[in-house]
Amino acid sequence: MSALVEILSFGYLHGEPPVADLTLDLRHHFRDPHVSPELRYMTAADEPVRTAVLNTAGIAALVEATATAVAAFAAGPSAGVVTVADGCAGGRHRAPTFAGALAERLRADGFRVAVTHRDMHRPVVQR
Repeated sequence: MSALVEILSFGYLHGEPPVADLTLDLRHHFRDPHVSPELRYMTAADEPVRTAVLNTAGIAALVEATATAVAAFAAGPSAGVVTVADGCAGGRHRAPTFAGALAERLRADGFRVAVTHRDMHRPVVQR
């Protein structure tokens, strides 16, 4: 049976990051769709948000690098479940989109994957 990977997306503005083996902070290196008025009130459930995030320079490379890191964790002698948490400011755009892309990539490698979006349902944080 293949290893189980739990991916948890979250927003730093809604509380502490979840406990994880690997935590990725997407806030400072990747443009926030929140700054685009037409995307602000959408979420990663909306195609325009996913397209904007996935077309951001560096995201595809980070998905690949994270998949490699997950495989390394899973190869350990007492690996068990591998938990990945990825966060952005509000948890509605970058983090859940990245979580979905990572899940797709890991499933292609034969991992069993569970994805939880802790904060995607929360209201837009006014900044």
